Amino acid sequence: MRVVGEIPHPEVKITIFHWNNRYLIKLEAGPFEQTFKIEEYDLSSEEEIKSIVNEEFIQQSIIRFNDMAKSLAQATQFL
Repeated sequence: MRVVGEIPHPEVKITIFHWNNRYLIKLEAGPFEQTFKIEEYDLSSEEEIKSIVNEEFIQQSIIRFNDMAKSLAQATQFL
């Protein structure tokens, strides 16, 4: 697996990987992570990934991170 690069953001760590004919967009926030896989043949260049990972995409991911935290809190509430 090769690290293509990172996209700086104040709320989430965003790392782009290339592996097995796919690009992986990995977002991390605290103990949670989300990974999106895109076939390399669906892109014309690595630079296209940056247009996918725009602010709207990131904000939707942050909402999912918040939902993940709520789900974990509910699941572990009575432990």
